[in-house]
Amino acid sequence: MNILIAEDEEDIALLYKKVLEARNHKVTVTSNGEDCLKSYHDVFQEVISSDTRSIQRFQLPFDVVLLDYKMPQINGMEVAKEILAVNSHQRIIFASAHIKEILENSIKQLKQVVELMQKPFSINKLIDTIEDKEVYNELQKLNVDIDIVKAFIPTHQQITDLLERLRKIQKNSSNAVSW
Repeated sequence: MNILIAEDEEDIALLYKKVLEARNHKVTVTSNGEDCLKSYHDVFQEVISSDTRSIQRFQLPFDVVLLDYKMPQINGMEVAKEILAVNSHQRIIFASAHIKEILENSIKQLKQVVELMQKPFSINKLIDTIEDKEVYNELQKLNVDIDIVKAFIPTHQQITDLLERLRKIQKNSSNAVSW
């Protein structure tokens, strides 16, 4: 898999990179939202330039974009908005301690649910989430539910319900052992 990571804590970013590369993934690490967007757009342009059929086949520049929510220069939500504006099929995972805030904002600003990982988490949990495409498929199913609330600001109960559903999906998909 080709993975783009935006993480402002250097030690954490290097750990992610080292572990994922050891599993034969190609990893690009950026330390802020601005650099993340630049890397995304650069690779996106390469994909388009190298094969015009890529656009028709929805080839993604990255299999996964892993974003920290609170970053310098441009925060993760703004990065996600710009990436999804260019490519609405891009798989995005937020890794943050601010899960409820991300869920609320993803519904309001992105008009869809993205994958969420609450920090702190084990390295095995990171690997399982990135490599488990079933979670992404389940989230796409959840987005059907979000279509109902696109026209208005969701209530607290709706947000809470979505958060619980996401937690169940994450819990059911994780067989990880903590390091």
